[in-house]
Amino acid sequence: MPIYTYKAVDQSGKPAQGQMDALNEVDLELRLKRMGIDLITSRLASQRQKMFGGAKAKLEDLVMFAFQMEQLSRAGVPLLEGLAELRDSTPNPAFREVLSGLVSGVEGGQMLSQAMEEHPKVFSNVFLSLVKAGEQTGQLTEVFDNLANTLKWQGELVAKTKKLLAYPLFVLTVVLGATTFLMTFLVPQMAVFIKNLGQELPLQTRFIIAVSDALVNYWWAFILVPAVIITAIIITLKKSAAARYKFDYIKLNVPITGDILKKIIMARFARYFALMYQTGIPILDAIKTCEGIVDNEVVADSLSRAHQQISGGERMSEAFHGTGMFPPMVVRMIKMGESTGALDKSLLNIAYLYNRDVNDSIDKMLALIEPALTVVLGGILGLIMFAVLGPVYDSFSKMQF
Repeated sequence: MPIYTYKAVDQSGKPAQGQMDALNEVDLELRLKRMGIDLITSRLASQRQKMFGGAKAKLEDLVMFAFQMEQLSRAGVPLLEGLAELRDSTPNPAFREVLSGLVSGVEGGQMLSQAMEEHPKVFSNVFLSLVKAGEQTGQLTEVFDNLANTLKWQGELVAKTKKLLAYPLFVLTVVLGATTFLMTFLVPQMAVFIKNLGQELPLQTRFIIAVSDALVNYWWAFILVPAVIITAIIITLKKSAAARYKFDYIKLNVPITGDILKKIIMARFARYFALMYQTGIPILDAIKTCEGIVDNEVVADSLSRAHQQISGGERMSEAFHGTGMFPPMVVRMIKMGESTGALDKSLLNIAYLYNRDVNDSIDKMLALIEPALTVVLGGILGLIMFAVLGPVYDSFSKMQF
């Protein structure tokens, strides 16, 4: 369906602009009318605009959408009426466009999941799969309830991870700023004075002066080289599957953070797998969908191999154990779920345990990072001061009064 860029005004005369899918300009005008907006001008979006523009949604929008859909569905509000109500009440213009598209699709006779498929940037494959399964089994209310809780959990996990990274990045920025200032302003001035003392300089002093000279004379290289390296790495990761696999393998095996990342992946896998299993999605289809959820090529490859073994008739616990990727606790809980017929509960227990471990690990790391980075900053500044002021102190100590 074509994407149109439009300019319009709302009922209060306030300008509005954005992008929306529509069959033609007449269809676009009708869709905007339903949103309470009057079209002024429109044109087909260019390929560049389609690539970098288009309707997107934040995680908070999806959480609120799932929560409100669950509430409206449980209250017996018809689907089309509920979607229209959400469209008129959402504060995010981009997500309002998405909801308007869903209303138009459902009005045209589509199932909700079919209308969602036209917005792949907003609704993930697992979201679509769960909604489609809920429609087929009549459990759409429960699906939206589970989705709201799961997306909220995912948001909390992302917030925890950002909190873990924010402080070290801030301190690292301060350390780099302080070091750069000392090396580009203080050390060059002191170097002239130290060289005029006429004594042989120790190794650490010569090293600091050499680094300072390089930073002053070739500052552009210290900016350009890391930028080129990072850009080359990003391009290589995008184009090479082998490079992505190797990079993800390294991430999983980095001391401390690798273990936390593995727990996060296992918690995400177990929670979404349980959610799909509860909804009635076949195990093989759920595993296939989870390959994209884990966001790690190494774990996705292990899931693919487990999928093949289960397709060949092997028990799920044995297939997961055979990959060598999943910890014994995960395999044990899956085996218990298979034997009791409560696989979803076992998977949710796995997600709960790993989520608790992740929270504990992040809290411990946050408690240790502050003193560790303080020691590093003190060490760097102490080394520079010792290298620069050491020769001066030696000269003064040799002077006779």
